[in-house]
Amino acid sequence: MANNLYNTQVTPKGYKRGGGVKKPGKVRSLIGKVRKKFLPTFGEQFSDAKKSGKKTFKSTRDDKTKGKLEYNTKTAVEVKAAKKRMSDRERARVGDTSKQLSDKGAAFKLARKSGKKEFTHKGKKYTTLLKGEKEKKPLISKGRFGSQINISKPELSGKTSKKIKKFIGA
Repeated sequence: MANNLYNTQVTPKGYKRGGGVKKPGKVRSLIGKVRKKFLPTFGEQFSDAKKSGKKTFKSTRDDKTKGKLEYNTKTAVEVKAAKKRMSDRERARVGDTSKQLSDKGAAFKLARKSGKKEFTHKGKKYTTLLKGEKEKKPLISKGRFGSQINISKPELSGKTSKKIKKFIGA
């Protein structure tokens, strides 16, 4: 008995306990209908266009560009799902360049695959090393059969190498 009485109580704001919301009165509902007809929100315009099967719609709610911009009726989730279904070649046909290599990127890829140290693009020279990658040093050969040890040749500073070359006479 007490539970039944508790559930039917109404709070001062007009909400029933249990999550129900009080419906607007006749005057407010009339004002709401008129507003929806003459000043619909962007979301209402979007849902109406989507229900009617339109691909695009013009919004009348923008302050600066009233009715000038066209909006798509696809949601972000739908666009993402459609992109997943398309191959790279289909995306290129549509005009999406997000997954395609630039001219410089394609030249870099080709030069790196062919084993070159440098490549030229639009008159400028670029290296094929990746960021943080260092150039491989030649290995020291040892013995009569030319076996190689994984010790890179020591690199001398500019002044030291000049002194050695002077001394040797090279």
